[in-house]
Parts: sequence; C-alpha cells; structure tokens
Amino acid sequence: MPVAYYKSGNRDFTLLKGDCIELLNSFDFKFDMIFADPPYHLSNGGISIQSGKMVSVNKGDWDKSNGYEEDYLFDKSWIAACRNKLKNNGTIWISGTYHNIFSVARCLTELGFKILNCITWEKTNPPPNLSCKYFTYSAEYILWARKEIKVSHFFNYELMKKINGGTQMRDVWRLPAIARWEKSCGKHPTQKPLCVLSRIIQASTLPGAWILDPFTGSSTTGIAANLLGRRFLGIDQNDEFLELSKTRREEINDTSKRTLYLKKLQKQAHLFEDNGFQVLYEPFAEYGPDLPF
Repeated sequence: MPVAYYKSGNRDFTLLKGDCIELLNSFDFKFDMIFADPPYHLSNGGISIQSGKMVSVNKGDWDKSNGYEEDYLFDKSWIAACRNKLKNNGTIWISGTYHNIFSVARCLTELGFKILNCITWEKTNPPPNLSCKYFTYSAEYILWARKEIKVSHFFNYELMKKINGGTQMRDVWRLPAIARWEKSCGKHPTQKPLCVLSRIIQASTLPGAWILDPFTGSSTTGIAANLLGRRFLGIDQNDEFLELSKTRREEINDTSKRTLYLKKLQKQAHLFEDNGFQVLYEPFAEYGPDLPF
C-alpha cells in the first residue's frame, strides 16, 4: 500500500511520489474522473517565446521522444493503468499537441474507450512564431473519453449551456493560457491554467467526486478540484513539483486567497457559485469512501 507524500487536513487532496503505473497498480480504488497532462514528447532542442524572451522548449528528459513506437507503448501502458482505476461510468481527459495526441487516440480506441470529444483549446495569448515559415501554434487538444462504450457517462449539459450564454457549448474553447496570479507559489514548465481544468471538472463531475491526475506536476487539477468541492489524488516523480503542489494547496487554506481565485475564475471562465464551491472543508462522508491510504 502506498504512503502519501502529502495529505491535506480534510483529506480532499493527496499526493503520491513515484511512477504512476507502479503506484496505480498497488491499490484498489475507483475514480469518477481522470485528467492527464502526459509528456508531449516535444523537448527536441527548439526555441519559443516566453514573456517576450527567447527560451528553449526543452522541459527535461521526461519530455523527450524515444521514437513513435516507444512513445506509443508508454502511452498505452499508463492509459491502461488509468483505465483500471476508473469507475465504469467514469471519463478520462487527456491533453496534447500533434506530437502525442494521435498516439493517445489510438491507445484509447485499442483499450476499449469511447472517445466523446476532441476539445480544441484555443489560447487567447499564444507565443509568436519565430521562424515565420508556418502558422502560429495557438491551440492544444484535449481528448475526452468514457471507459465503457455501452455505459453512459455524466455530462453537466445544462451547466455548460448556462456558462455558454444559453446555447450548446461547442468543442472549441477560447480560454487564456496561465495567468500571472496562478504562479504565486512558483511555476511548472507545462502548467495548465485553472480556467481550463475548472471547466473540465464542472462538465464531467459532481461535488464530492474523486479525481485522479497521474502526471500531477503543480497540481492545477487538484487546486481546481478543491475549489469546486471535489476530492483529488495526484502522482508525480519529482520532489520539486510535489513541493510546489503542496504549497499551492496550502495557499488556498487562506479563505481570502480561495475567494480571490474563485472570483478570477468566474470572470475568466464564467463559473457559477451554485455548483459546489461551498463544499470545500466540509465533511465528505456523505459522498462515499475515502482513499485506502
């Protein structure tokens, strides 16, 4: 049985250190939703622009490609481990670019998932294209799939319609990349914005739900989950990232910080307070079992 690297006081936020495949195979527990931001395999020595400065796109050895076939086998292994930890009516969201998203789609299909949508996240503030020889990269893709082809999943259709001004929400989301206020505790090299994760969590779970992130990084998934009254388990191998996650979670113990972030999210992503915000720090017994560690 794994030992928690960190656990919040009310047990709504837990971190594990180690390889996600090994850890997921070491305990029995089922999650309502999984969000994964896996390696995109794009640390290839290229350059980009960040805050007006030229920077390397290299994130670390963990993001380097080992060739299409090896990358595909890696994707299939961790997705299979995640599948075993989903409830039968659960769903998984996986982010990517053209570097990895086709491999991910292949794995999902081969493992028996039903792909529901390919969300195009159009960034309102993408970095410029330095070469001027092709179109500016301004989007990432997020595949949404349910575990079983014939078992229905939860979709908060009416809330998504309400957020979208009374019309059906489309699969193109125009949302900003990470904002300065989201870096108050430090920054992860592939950190996702809270507005994107908040929409994903509201769309596919109810308050009290258990959410897993097998590549947790700075745990944006977990912070969004807790702000919205959900429970969270994050896994990572990097001490620096785990400490950043812990610091971010402890930051929202401050009621004023939590309130500020919710107000910013409401402005960014049109969140609604009637969708479980008040659940944070309330007892979770009524929502079902806790993690076994």
